[in-house]
Amino acid sequence: MLCWSLFFPFLALPRVRDLMRSGVLQQTEKPVWFDVYAAFPPLREPVYVRPVRIVRMDAKDTVPEILYKEDEIRAKFFELYGSGPKVFDLTNTKFVSTCQRFVDKYSALESKGDVAPELLMEETGKALFAEGVMLRRKGGLAVEAKTHSSLFGMKLADMLAEQQVDTAIETSASEEHQQTVNNDRSTAS
Repeated sequence: MLCWSLFFPFLALPRVRDLMRSGVLQQTEKPVWFDVYAAFPPLREPVYVRPVRIVRMDAKDTVPEILYKEDEIRAKFFELYGSGPKVFDLTNTKFVSTCQRFVDKYSALESKGDVAPELLMEETGKALFAEGVMLRRKGGLAVEAKTHSSLFGMKLADMLAEQQVDTAIETSASEEHQQTVNNDRSTAS
């Protein structure tokens, strides 16, 4: 009936007594322990007081920092690429985050030893791109594999210069056309 009375009998006696006085609890419904506790109350009230913990200020932190090599790789990944566009799907047990794929690929390339350590981050990004994983640098473009197509090799400055030359040719052609039209009108009159 009163489950809290099992854990805190010193609190239960006054509560049960008050419930019986008010008529909420009938004499037939009183707990078994009530008469025993009322007849033989403890000499000292059983109150639990949390012991005072002495805090020493000169005590040093004895827990060392635990850093794994994967943690360093993850830190570099998040520094370069951020958290990425995808949200972690924690409901799918087979979900592997982009960061974890990066760490796995980085470890695989590092264990092969084919790539210089200073180029390992870049090569890992390129290897993931070849597998279809797009990585976008913070504030930059996606890591792209080198292409040999002339369209992809063009630079923005070259495109603008070419467009200005085309515009200049069109304007000079239209001016010549206007002059010939005006000359034709003047000769016709």
